[in-house]
Amino acid sequence: MKVKLRLKDLCCANCAAKIEDKMSKVDGVESVTVNFLTEKMILELAEDKLDEILNKAEKIVHKIEPDVKIQRI
Repeated sequence: MKVKLRLKDLCCANCAAKIEDKMSKVDGVESVTVNFLTEKMILELAEDKLDEILNKAEKIVHKIEPDVKIQRI
């Protein structure tokens, strides 16, 4: 299953890389891409873990970038 999230107000490419690295280690995430320029995170994940992974994504993003607004698109 693919999920696209908008990470509005992402500060820099380095933070995007940190988010991508942390999310790639989350159980159930098959692949993750974070694009700083488009402010998008694309996750491929196990469907049965959707809510759990989205909750973890929010915690990871806000730990690295507290002011980012996360929106599912």
